[in-house]
Amino acid sequence: MRSRPSRRAATLAGLAISFGLATMPQAAGAAAARTAFASLPAQQGGRQSAAPASSVARQDVGGADLASPGVSVRYPASGAIPLPQVPASAYVIADAKTGQVLAAKDAHGLFPPASTLKMLTAITLIPRLNPNATVLATQQAADTEEYDVGLVAGHRYKVSDLFDALLLISANDAAVALTQATGSLAKGMAMINAEARHLQAYDVVAKQPSGLPAAGQVTSAYDQALIARQALAIPAFMKYDSTLAAEFPITPKRSVPLVNQNTLLTKYKGGIGGKIGWTETAEATYIGMARRNGTTLIVTVLHCTSLREITSGEKLLNWGFTMDGKVRPVGELVSPLPAVTTSHVARHRAAQRAGTRKAAAGGTSAGSVLPAGPLAVTYILALIAGLGGAFVLRRRGRSPVGTPVAPVRPPPASAGPGQLQGQQGPAKREGGSRSGP
Repeated sequence: MRSRPSRRAATLAGLAISFGLATMPQAAGAAAARTAFASLPAQQGGRQSAAPASSVARQDVGGADLASPGVSVRYPASGAIPLPQVPASAYVIADAKTGQVLAAKDAHGLFPPASTLKMLTAITLIPRLNPNATVLATQQAADTEEYDVGLVAGHRYKVSDLFDALLLISANDAAVALTQATGSLAKGMAMINAEARHLQAYDVVAKQPSGLPAAGQVTSAYDQALIARQALAIPAFMKYDSTLAAEFPITPKRSVPLVNQNTLLTKYKGGIGGKIGWTETAEATYIGMARRNGTTLIVTVLHCTSLREITSGEKLLNWGFTMDGKVRPVGELVSPLPAVTTSHVARHRAAQRAGTRKAAAGGTSAGSVLPAGPLAVTYILALIAGLGGAFVLRRRGRSPVGTPVAPVRPPPASAGPGQLQGQQGPAKREGGSRSGP
């Protein structure tokens, strides 16, 4: 059992948090105050460990019903069609337009994401990277575990080609290359986690851009639905994600074919996109999106029997199309937090210039391309960890695993030195316990 933190430690931690939030931009501080700051070890498979909910500021994102670990559905008085039985530990069916959650099972349960995390990676980086720029593949990218497209260290690859590889065949090396194109892998991961906070996907803790196994890396079926809803709002993402086939140039003399692995696109009426994933610990994971008669539904499935994730998604979608408008919603998909304002970005850039001048004069190092909010949260978390306290500032019904980044959406990132030709930078290949189909 965890020992209760001393009153003195709790007081000091509270003061540190208050000071940090007071020094952050208002949007970042408010969102950070809703985020659970807890770092707990992940279990080896299935549902991940979670801390007790805090009484400080308990909040069930999307609705109280979604905090239940069981099945949540509100059938009509007559004409109800029972939910299909699917071999998954968690799922959500939601209407993308209205945001209504039609039914769910353990919506906020924490599970490894596997390659469905690549959807978050994509919606974070597509708006920030020039699709016509080229990325220099690093050795780290090229050495990424399977499943990969086969990047060669030292070769340059077009950003748009890397997104094809990422979303069509779930290439882990492409995930690393695109994330490094922000300037560094760490910087890209900070952006990915910040985007999750911006979407109010507070259950997400991303450690690998590919979704390869990592201690404490988790998501929830509800948060996957928030990510999918955002993906639907990004035309460039939908174009990549719905492409059925493409060619990827490994070298100027050799190319490999890419065939989309999401069979929902070709075998399901109305299928428009999604992402599959699998690792030994996560088992099968899936995000599916379909549209019929003007209604767009999202289905997310976690910890499912292998090779049954897409058919499970199809069964849930069939139910959703039949019962949408008939069942009473059990919750809602919340909207993203307000974006960083132009004035805040301008202030941040001015602070960067001031930091650069100070560094040139022998002072502290120049500012990062990321807003100050995530850095302030990092310092606060470090202090809290040192005091030995796990202080939950916001919660959905169960405490998330890991240390989230402040929900401030960073401005488009510039490339690191010698990485990106055009506007952004580096690349390589990824895998590991095989995050992929």
